[in-house]
Amino acid sequence: MKEQTPLDQTFWNSRWLESNTGWDIGYASPAITEFMGNYTPKDAAILIPGCGNAYEAEWLVENGFTNITLVDIAPQLVEILQEKFRNQSQIKVICADFFTHQGTYNLIIEQTFFCALPPERRNDYVLKTSELLQKDGRIIGVLFDREFEKQGPPFGGITSEYKMLFEPYFNIVKMEKCYNSIPPRADSEVFINFKKA
Repeated sequence: MKEQTPLDQTFWNSRWLESNTGWDIGYASPAITEFMGNYTPKDAAILIPGCGNAYEAEWLVENGFTNITLVDIAPQLVEILQEKFRNQSQIKVICADFFTHQGTYNLIIEQTFFCALPPERRNDYVLKTSELLQKDGRIIGVLFDREFEKQGPPFGGITSEYKMLFEPYFNIVKMEKCYNSIPPRADSEVFINFKKA
């Protein structure tokens, strides 16, 4: 049996060095921008973990948000982002493992980070997001609502599993079929809005 490659900094950095970024959709997720269009206050502390090319952060700045933190484990990507956002003081870019990151946030935006984690780390993700969020803080974004035949990443999942994982720490405000997914992911995502319990 083939040994699984560890999904560590070396793995993700090599994906960026090789431009092997099939998850990159090239623009901010419509499901996220629609939600954030009605979100206040604009100075809320927002974290985007495993941020990729951070199109959501660009959209947030264009729409008046002023306190955005991007965390990614890949130094190659972080270098690109630090250059890209060098004149935008509203965005802080950090090269770090999400699970060691320290901070306090009102909102965590989830966009293809959860599905990149090995399933055995999902409970750690729930605990860490709960730790990073202020009282009444939220996670919003999209999760896959399907299983994949190939070994991930991405790793799929189903709503009953998410409910079991998150409910001890979050109130599930919304977890329903995402009607405005990008076309390749149509009918295979749920939009989530989880409020820290």
